[in-house]
Amino acid sequence: MSLSTNDMFYSRLPLNQITLSELLMEEHLFYKIPDTWHVLITDVKKSTIAVADGLHETVNLVATGSIVAVLNIAGKTNLSVPFFFGGDGATFIIPASILDAVMKALTQHQQNTQQNFKITLRVGQVPVKDIYNSGHILSISKLKASQLFSIPIVLGDGLSYAEKIIKGEDYLPDSFSVTEEDLDLSGMQCRWDKIKPPENYDEVVSLLVIARPGINQPGVFKKVIDKLDEIYGEAERRKPITTSKLKLKGTLKKIGTEMRAKLGGYNALYLFRNWFTTMLGSLYFRTKQGKTYLQQLVELSDTLVIDGKINTVISGNRQQRELLQAALDELERNGELSYGLYVSKESIMSCYVRNMNEDHIHFVDGSDGGYTKAAGVLKKKIFTN
Repeated sequence: MSLSTNDMFYSRLPLNQITLSELLMEEHLFYKIPDTWHVLITDVKKSTIAVADGLHETVNLVATGSIVAVLNIAGKTNLSVPFFFGGDGATFIIPASILDAVMKALTQHQQNTQQNFKITLRVGQVPVKDIYNSGHILSISKLKASQLFSIPIVLGDGLSYAEKIIKGEDYLPDSFSVTEEDLDLSGMQCRWDKIKPPENYDEVVSLLVIARPGINQPGVFKKVIDKLDEIYGEAERRKPITTSKLKLKGTLKKIGTEMRAKLGGYNALYLFRNWFTTMLGSLYFRTKQGKTYLQQLVELSDTLVIDGKINTVISGNRQQRELLQAALDELERNGELSYGLYVSKESIMSCYVRNMNEDHIHFVDGSDGGYTKAAGVLKKKIFTN
């Protein structure tokens, strides 16, 4: 496939090497997404119930699977596309050139998820043109979050509007005839045990923040990010993942869940090969190469998402969290924002490993469905306001 200038829009965005707080105040560094692109959303229906039934790790894995499916398609055409992990689903903004292939892959993933886990995965798309025509805003920038990791930063209410459309009762999803060949989840892994917070920390906080309608969104987000920096320290200091707390969990049950999510069914060779490989993992991670991978893993952990709202997983102590809640409560009383927060004792992680040398991404959530439960708190506030 020959790529057009339009297809390369996100790939060619300048990479901003300033702080997030600074970037939020630089309107000229945000660009309007082409109106020929599409917003795609995947979302586990009734995820709150699934989490309550103890399926939070499976829900996370299903969400990770949708990201892997899209990135594998984009990667085959040398495209870079923005994506956003949300615990029980994901959001993407993609060019029209890969829309059909992506929708077929996600439809197959949807069918596998229903068949193997009795979990219903919602899949839908809204043209960016429709978002603009309805009066909504969608602008994007790219931030260098670390030496190895860059993230998209989206402002405006465009993604929220698309989500409401796709979750609406009258939304009619596209129909596709699919086969197993349409879905490629190679690279998806779920091998880590629940991860304790770093030394001297005792909790993991999953936090969602939205700016109230009519309020200066980037200004509100800057206040929240500045408060996080003040209370918890800069992004690297509040990450819930450290190499010393990582522990492989290579049980047949865990790898079996990964297998069914990835392959859509049972495969004895996959199950025992990956179980054996995981058992050897502890030896590999003692080598120089293995230690380098673990250091990269921490740096490449996706713990901050800004997709028109702030989604972040951080670690700290009770005193820090109470200071944060007091600050957020004040901003909430002032009518500037609404937020949802959930406290866990651990975090969980699912992974996309294309290779062991800097080409891997790790998706983090609070244990027991941190993002999902924080979203539940936020929804109640929105509903009552």
